[in-house]
Amino acid sequence: MSILNSNQTPERILYRLDWQVIRRLDGLLQGDYRSLFYGYGVDFADLREYQPDDDIRYIDWNVSARMDSLYVRQYIEDRDITAWFLLDFSPSLDFGLVENSKRTLLIDFVATFARLLTRHGNRVGAMFYNSQVEKVIPARGGRFQVLRLISDMLKQPHLNNAPLTNLSVLFQGALASIKKRSLVFIITDFISSPGWEKPLNLLNQHHEVIAIQILDPRELELPDVGSIVLEDSETGEQLYVDTHDQGFRKRFKLASQQRQIAIHGALKHAGVDVLTLSTEEDMVAAIVRFASLRERHKR
Repeated sequence: MSILNSNQTPERILYRLDWQVIRRLDGLLQGDYRSLFYGYGVDFADLREYQPDDDIRYIDWNVSARMDSLYVRQYIEDRDITAWFLLDFSPSLDFGLVENSKRTLLIDFVATFARLLTRHGNRVGAMFYNSQVEKVIPARGGRFQVLRLISDMLKQPHLNNAPLTNLSVLFQGALASIKKRSLVFIITDFISSPGWEKPLNLLNQHHEVIAIQILDPRELELPDVGSIVLEDSETGEQLYVDTHDQGFRKRFKLASQQRQIAIHGALKHAGVDVLTLSTEEDMVAAIVRFASLRERHKR
């Protein structure tokens, strides 16, 4: 597990990730990251009739409706990938232990994948959200770009009592700003006001979108630790609860499960694969498991 503190510079963070994460991924995936990124970096070429082994993501529903038969879009592959990180820095991302919050995990993930992409000559950019799109870092390549991303993420303020998160703003901003077909990572906990599903659908029609949901286990199931005060990190509202109450813990767990089902259902409907990262799980293991799932979907 990683620890971010005032003594950690972008260079030290990248050095740690190179040794502790990226080298392990290289070994486990044998340097082949195509299972993680298929359909990226491509331009539209033509349409043809659907075949049983085709990826349903590329069905053109508008053309299929007119032709009364399924058609899929074909693309010309581009060697260079342009990847964008849509980063949610709303207050709920500060939840978790001081040494291992959801924000810490977000920074580690972005730094890792920015490094993986740029070392092969690809470009990465980022959009920072905190009640609104606060910053846009244009897509560029190279190690310096990775260090800049890490530096800017570390500088993001920790805000309390900010307006309720609205991911629609972030997705609409990406739709307006990202012109060329790109690989788009959405990194958030999906704690948001409703209505983000439609702009997500539109975003996935123009780009290859992968959702990264950042979670802390205590958001899903409360431990039995006696009387505590729960505070909504988005609104600041506080609630006194007794976690000895088994009935309350069950209701809390059920509500969390229902929220997860709704989120994953919306992502599936949009055709977006999701990688769930927990603050208490090994990130390498989660990424390798996700790569395996993507490879099976591709087949």
